[in-house]
Amino acid sequence: MPRLIRLEALGSIKIQPDQFPRDEHGNLKHISICACGLSQNMPYCDHSHRKARDLEPPGKLCIYDRDRRNIIEQREDV
Repeated sequence: MPRLIRLEALGSIKIQPDQFPRDEHGNLKHISICACGLSQNMPYCDHSHRKARDLEPPGKLCIYDRDRRNIIEQREDV
């Protein structure tokens, strides 16, 4: 499903090893990086893509607001 999201970052996001989550034994847990652009916890995935599956109709380009929470416009996908 296509979507148009405003991104205003001018550089990369560096993830330091001390930010990696660990389990109760100190072992590294997996990290999911957002690929849909809708996460409110960038660069990490917060599963916002699950909501998008229900909201975004097939064949439409969805344009989101600045907060990446609400669809403000839908266009035909070209």
